[in-house]
Amino acid sequence: MDNLCHTLVGAALGEAGLKRRTRFGCATLMIASNLPDLDVLVFATDAPAVAFRRGWTHGLVGQALLPVALTLAMVAVARLRPAGSPAAHSARLGETADHAPPVSVRWLLLLSYLGTIVHVLFDLLNNYGVRLLSPLDWRWFYGDTLFIVDPWMWLMLGAGVWIARRRSAQGAARVALQAAVLYVVVMLSSTGAARDAVANAWESANATVPRALMVGPVPVTPLRRVVIVDAGDRYVTGTFGWLPTTVHFDSATVAKNEGDPRVAAARSAPDIQAFLVWSRFPYWTLDPVPGGTRVSVRDMRFGGQLGGRFAASTVVASAGR
Repeated sequence: MDNLCHTLVGAALGEAGLKRRTRFGCATLMIASNLPDLDVLVFATDAPAVAFRRGWTHGLVGQALLPVALTLAMVAVARLRPAGSPAAHSARLGETADHAPPVSVRWLLLLSYLGTIVHVLFDLLNNYGVRLLSPLDWRWFYGDTLFIVDPWMWLMLGAGVWIARRRSAQGAARVALQAAVLYVVVMLSSTGAARDAVANAWESANATVPRALMVGPVPVTPLRRVVIVDAGDRYVTGTFGWLPTTVHFDSATVAKNEGDPRVAAARSAPDIQAFLVWSRFPYWTLDPVPGGTRVSVRDMRFGGQLGGRFAASTVVASAGR
């Protein structure tokens, strides 16, 4: 999920009553709810970003160690800004310093773990993927349930946090969290049902089982989904909709081109290898350039939307050069 959603989840958990367990409780929850995304710092380096993202910081090591690091940081902040000091009064950090509970290391650690784990679970719900078991197992896991940016989550959680803070009403935040959980459960259930419907429609029309299949969320509209079918040498796209239930496969297809010898040569390029670590539905394009062919790889999940950003390419020299 996007970081606004993660922050609102942390804020809602705090306003639901958890911030009263310890000083800096709300701040800890909001920071922890974003903490695994420390891996975005890779974008400031020359390292291949997509190969690194949602691995170490989202896997077992990150979930175990990041909350401990955050707890130590919050304890240090508490010592630098003791309750009642002018610095603490001016900082507030999401709470009213004059009425803040005492610092509890135990609760800071529990809230840090809660925020971190909830972050990973929410990231698991979209189709970008999470390497949940890294570094023991680098497989990607996909929920295909919520779009990465979901305004309905913003609306539910944002309203709950705003009302809770304005009226000092924990109940509003709790209702918002319950509504968000119900929304996620409904979307999860619909994801499974939609996938079954698309798989059955494909098998009926083609008498074959898809090599791989994604029935993923789209922005804003929970009743519609985008379909990607791996048909072997090509991808078939389509749409799925509820009310009424409809499955549509596009007539145009996207060739994988993975058997081309120039693609085989391109696979050894470091940027290509890094991209393939992340890619779920890779497809290749070949464009002539002076001296050879530019071989590019994209992913069907984002090829049309973010093809320039989520792509890798290299130039393969012409034979005999």
